[in-house]
Amino acid sequence: MKSIKTLIVAAAFAGLFGGMAYAQSAHEIVVPPRHSWSFAGPFGSYDETQLQRGFKVFHEVCSNCHSMNKVTFRTLAEKGGPGFTKEQVTALAATYKVKDGPNDAGDMFERPGRAADFWPSPFPNKQAAAAANGGAAPPDFSVIAKARTYERGFPWFVFDMFTQFQEQGVDYISALLNGYEETPAEVTVPDGKYYNKYFPGHVISMPPPLQDGAVTYLKGADGKPQAPETVQQYSMDVAAFLMWAAEPHMEQRKEMAFRIMAFLLVFAGLLYFTKKKIWANVEGHA
Repeated sequence: MKSIKTLIVAAAFAGLFGGMAYAQSAHEIVVPPRHSWSFAGPFGSYDETQLQRGFKVFHEVCSNCHSMNKVTFRTLAEKGGPGFTKEQVTALAATYKVKDGPNDAGDMFERPGRAADFWPSPFPNKQAAAAANGGAAPPDFSVIAKARTYERGFPWFVFDMFTQFQEQGVDYISALLNGYEETPAEVTVPDGKYYNKYFPGHVISMPPPLQDGAVTYLKGADGKPQAPETVQQYSMDVAAFLMWAAEPHMEQRKEMAFRIMAFLLVFAGLLYFTKKKIWANVEGHA
């Protein structure tokens, strides 16, 4: 018993000093602000209009450097996505050249893209991508909204398990796109690099990709854009689109989870009443 108490006290001190150590280093970490996303929580779903705007930002800006080679064109027309028609997807795919082959002569060739093709990379290989971007190859965007995150520290990660907070990735992407600032006097940034307060280490190779008015959104009935054409809005929209790219079947997954939960509740009720019926006339189990 004494050893157990000793372990408990040791664990408490470890947690205390661990939290203090994190607090001491927290001034070096700029935590991205939390945003309200339509797809957050167990009842959340994607905003189709926002996904369409985010795709437009990705298509016109991000895809010039970044690939998305785990997402097929036809996924854009699936339920729970941006809501494009099959005809729109086919026309979009045909604007790209895809390497295919070999043909009957054993040669590789290029052909117009098809809906079943994966989104092509703007560079032929990783080395070419790095050479065109100052030695740092731009990462693939297929699952980046799930792959990127940040440390929230204790006790927040405990709360996240109960609140089902899983939007660190999109919060980080949105913050990163808004995090470019003038380099502080005490920081040295090498030539060809940029200062970003949300990027780990604060020195990033990617130049600011977005500017106000860079992407033109569709206009509504009143002749005004559907959303503000600002860096803040662009970053939110493209982050939401990248979340969808990382998990295009999220809505179906949540729908299936609710069906399973409903089935388990009904099944548990049937088992309970079956048990009551079977043991009702048995002495001592009434």
